[in-house]
Amino acid sequence: MTAFEHFYEFFVPDHYQLFFDIDRAKKEITGKTTITGTAKQADIAIHQKDLTIASVEVNNLAATYTVDDEKEAIRISLPEAGEVTITIAYKTKLTDTMMGIYPSYYEVDGVKKQLIGTQFETNSARQAFPCVDEPEAKATFAVSIRYDEHEGETILANMPETKCVDGVHYFDTTVKMSTYLVAFGFGELQGKTATTKSGVKVGVFGTYAHAAKELDFGLDIATRAIEFYEDFFQTPYPLPHSWQLGLPDFSAGAMENWGLITYREAYLLLDPDNTSLTTKRAVATVIAHEVAHQWFGDLVTMKWWDDLWLNESFANMMEYVCVDAIEPDLHVWESFQTKDVPAALHRDATDGVQSVHVAVEDPAEVDSLFDAAIVYAKGARMLVMVRALIGDDALRQGLKAYFAKHQYGNATGADLWTALGDASGIDVGAVMHSWLEQPGYPVVKASVQNEELILTQNQFFIGEGSDQQRIWQIPLASNAKDVPELMTERTLSLGNYTELRAKAGEPFRLNVGNNSHFIVQYDDTLLADILSQVSDYDALTQLQLLQDLQLLASGRYVSYATLVPLLFQFADSTHAIVNQALYNIADEFDLFVEPNTEEEANLKQYYHKLSHKNYTRLGCAPKDADTHDDQLSRPLVLQAALYGGNKDAITEAHDLFTAHKDAIIDLPAAVRAAILLNEVRAYGSEALFESFLQTYRRSSDANFKQDLQVAMTQSKEPVILEAIVAKFKEADTIKPQDLRGWFYGVLANPLGEQLAWDWIRTNWQWLLDTVGGDMSFTSYIQMIARVFRTSERLAEYKAFFEPKLNTPGLTREITMGINVITSRVSLITAEKEAVNKSIAREI
Repeated sequence: MTAFEHFYEFFVPDHYQLFFDIDRAKKEITGKTTITGTAKQADIAIHQKDLTIASVEVNNLAATYTVDDEKEAIRISLPEAGEVTITIAYKTKLTDTMMGIYPSYYEVDGVKKQLIGTQFETNSARQAFPCVDEPEAKATFAVSIRYDEHEGETILANMPETKCVDGVHYFDTTVKMSTYLVAFGFGELQGKTATTKSGVKVGVFGTYAHAAKELDFGLDIATRAIEFYEDFFQTPYPLPHSWQLGLPDFSAGAMENWGLITYREAYLLLDPDNTSLTTKRAVATVIAHEVAHQWFGDLVTMKWWDDLWLNESFANMMEYVCVDAIEPDLHVWESFQTKDVPAALHRDATDGVQSVHVAVEDPAEVDSLFDAAIVYAKGARMLVMVRALIGDDALRQGLKAYFAKHQYGNATGADLWTALGDASGIDVGAVMHSWLEQPGYPVVKASVQNEELILTQNQFFIGEGSDQQRIWQIPLASNAKDVPELMTERTLSLGNYTELRAKAGEPFRLNVGNNSHFIVQYDDTLLADILSQVSDYDALTQLQLLQDLQLLASGRYVSYATLVPLLFQFADSTHAIVNQALYNIADEFDLFVEPNTEEEANLKQYYHKLSHKNYTRLGCAPKDADTHDDQLSRPLVLQAALYGGNKDAITEAHDLFTAHKDAIIDLPAAVRAAILLNEVRAYGSEALFESFLQTYRRSSDANFKQDLQVAMTQSKEPVILEAIVAKFKEADTIKPQDLRGWFYGVLANPLGEQLAWDWIRTNWQWLLDTVGGDMSFTSYIQMIARVFRTSERLAEYKAFFEPKLNTPGLTREITMGINVITSRVSLITAEKEAVNKSIAREI
């Protein structure tokens, strides 16, 4: 067999009977798997990982087999090819890695408890049961489970329970699906249910560590999301129920198991009486994302992991389409523009980044495909481009045909483009090929040359980049009517600029609506024209202008120093998305100052001047008359005012904290993190830290815990930061799922950077053993690259990570990290003096 052979080519499963006997006290699983299917040759292989095989039978007779741990396989010799029934008995362990079958730990009234759940994507089903663990190997599954059950426990699975005999719970046979979607969970659970208009039963379940009211929002969103998708996709939800289960320990955000979606608690459960608009958006979109997967990913699944974007990019776009339809007051497309779009644009500008479609075979490298900024955010933006190009009618018609043709099967990207092309009459595949197969994106330079308006596209890089002379088919979306819909060549002439400008009656712009994945560099003439009327533009246009300028500055196309005075043109905006873009740029100026210097003092004065008017308008505490934009702007403005040393802001935040000191969870959720952070920075003490830490340990509110973590990690006291780092491996305090946030918080604190960097170098193997199987593991490498900014740190980064370059799944992340730090060091060296002089002039 070849190194990365697909087992499905030689054995095609049709049906699995899965029996699990789970002993939580011993953390042992005794299992029996019976697979019926078709062997295409006499020698076949079944996936397994860390299973102790007791016996293998073929058609009820003992079979010859070997266990190949290196290839995660059981190799079985059959009498002949053809229809076959294979029964495998085995033992394995409950894991503590949040992969396979594992316990989640939590407390209720000081009593420690656990909830058993599963996580099988990408290739961890093989840790739970022998199987052909490949997306294309779809089959039906009949699951039965016995466990050390006690009164008051609930068990859930993909399908409804049909009976319980002698302590064994039997579940209905699933529809045909991939192994990574099998799921179950059990423990002491509370739940609430509803029924969709079409009769699908929907439920939300969580532990009793939460108040019952925390289930309501998620239940409402999940129910209406299913109803929306059934209408939009014109394809019924194919299962009798859709359970949503919150797990206290969960490495990702959520997982789309068919019929039993699992979530990190922060993305399912919320307090309806004190939750920020931002959190409601996050919970609603994550639920809508996972429910979209029930069609796009579960009903029709990518053929192999190289088409992961087929699952994730589409679900990422549809979460916004869905929530915008069912909860328009959340204005979720604003979140897309301020979160997904800049994440994709920044990540995709670094040389070495993966393309959306990536060839991959090694199972160890599959998890590295889950690059949120590319496969999720950039991929979603690609599909937003497609939607804008073909319209919703063609999109819905194409999707209906796509589901009808491929349901319960597998598909490739080409299949989707064919369906959408047939529905729209546009060669969608030809347009999207350049975006799907190529990494990076173009910067379109618009310039007036000899009275002629010329557009030129080139790949945009932040830092050094190897120019491969790539060309994209760019939907230009200009506000000038005579501009072509697509730019398909390197250079495009739009004719006489004066005539075009007069005909348009407004400054020339590209990418109106900000739907296309490119940025624009206007020459001085065109930019001056735009800025002269910038106050007349809508919030999205202002956001786009600021985002593009920030990227151009990061790529050294323009100077950051020129942006320092420009921000004051936007400083008094009442639009949240403009404030978000404004402070994103202002935060970059911190790169050019050192702590406790005159330059840092100047920057703080700059922040004070930038935020003063809006802080005076908004204040610290929410108001009944707040608009949607006020609610979202206040945290941004408050944080800027506090950093800027606004005495009123510091005092008002402290007064608000004092008023809630006996129950700080009741601080207004939208500004709670800023208020807690202000308390730590302005009034911090070891006693305050211990109080926060004990509150953190006792709380089951994930959003509140995150606010506390943000505040504590920004302490100015080295002894407190040392105490935090000492608890990184203390799971009763900091769960492994939450360690990333704690680590980054300390690392990003100038006083804690060395502590965090020393810790991760010393404890790298422990980190690998604890969360190394997590698809988000490489984010640790990203976080370090995001913080480091000196040549000394670059040398240390290389010294530690370059020996790991050949580790499967880490190669791209390490290489990109080196590029990111190198470009940042170069940027700071080149622009530090000019930026600080510009700040000094403006204060």
